[in-house]
Amino acid sequence: MGAVLSKDEARPAVALPIYMDNQATTPLDPRVLEAMMPYLTTKYGNAASRNHSFGWEAEQAVDAAREQVAGLIGGTAKEIIFTSGATESDNLAIKGIAEMYRERGDHIVTQVTEHKAVLDACKRLEKQGWRVTYLPVQADGRIDPGELERALEAKTVLVTIMAANNEIGVLQPVREIGRMCRERGVLFHTDAVQAAGKMALNVSEDFVDAASISAHKIYGPKGVGALYVRRRNPRVQIAAQIDGGGHERGMRSGTLNVAGIVGMGKACALAQEELEREGRRLEGLRDRLKARLEAELDYVRVNGSMEHRLPGNLNMSFVYVEGESLLMGMNDVAVSSGSACTSATLEPSYVLKALGLGDDVAHSSIRFGLGRFNAEAEVDYVAAKVIEVVRHLRELSPLYEMVQEGVDLSKVEWQAK
Repeated sequence: MGAVLSKDEARPAVALPIYMDNQATTPLDPRVLEAMMPYLTTKYGNAASRNHSFGWEAEQAVDAAREQVAGLIGGTAKEIIFTSGATESDNLAIKGIAEMYRERGDHIVTQVTEHKAVLDACKRLEKQGWRVTYLPVQADGRIDPGELERALEAKTVLVTIMAANNEIGVLQPVREIGRMCRERGVLFHTDAVQAAGKMALNVSEDFVDAASISAHKIYGPKGVGALYVRRRNPRVQIAAQIDGGGHERGMRSGTLNVAGIVGMGKACALAQEELEREGRRLEGLRDRLKARLEAELDYVRVNGSMEHRLPGNLNMSFVYVEGESLLMGMNDVAVSSGSACTSATLEPSYVLKALGLGDDVAHSSIRFGLGRFNAEAEVDYVAAKVIEVVRHLRELSPLYEMVQEGVDLSKVEWQAK
């Protein structure tokens, strides 16, 4: 537990530090932990052990979790393959489909703002002779469906486009993409990690053939994920990438993480039950944060579409402030200056660069990820903290001072010494 810091009446006391990085990971919901505990203690059977009650009990728990995961995305239990997480699910879908359908063609279509698990899997396939088209995104972060349609060709085997972006929270037109692929006989995979449990997603109505999801993005445990694989109309086949034992209908061998799977099932059930109510609440908190920041600070901008966006995501640039300096100044608030999966580099986010932002704007971005356990008082504290630190850093910025004086920085001729 964080220490409690008392402020004046205008700023209610909140527990510090405040966690607002829920696109990176989410805290484990106590209800999920409660569901998992028996399978971490007394119910320790292997779900593949068919000769005694310990194994039967574990298998029943896994089957129940399959139903819960499938229920969240509109699939069936037999279409759910459990994995170690979203990265494995993305790799299994993309490489497994490519290997299984190699005789159909040698072309894959994706987009430039995908998660690295998708981009790097595609780059690996390029080394094996596959051709990959990387679609650009528009200024709002969404692809142009017309560009996708023009990219499809006779030898296109797979389209892989994420449902929601992990950095800017922008939603892609999944149903439109899925329908286009179905009409042309092209398989459609979506990385639904950020979308599942946060927005309406139905693999049947959206014409999705494979979808990757992860437990730790929806208040479940880390180290467990799932891949939805369509069983009919069309029946999708995937070549296993891990061999040994033939678990998960031969698509993914390895002893199942029963406790983790139970936790994922419970997390999906809770997300499905609370999706609409929680979505409205998070949207309200996000809009409150955005309004406070825009009212008190100039030269701020939201990155990506506000209309097509996850309810808990706000990615903003505070121009004339370095994002890393802003993070250091608000060290009692956990937010991100980019993707947690690639944050070891000081290069500007490739996602923000794809929107057409200059390095200066991209470097000044902060991702606020609101979640289930964030409260209004925390939003107000974070807003006040950001405003305070941005103002302080701009006082130290000669660029900001020049802009305030009316200087057009684009016309300044800088001299190197």
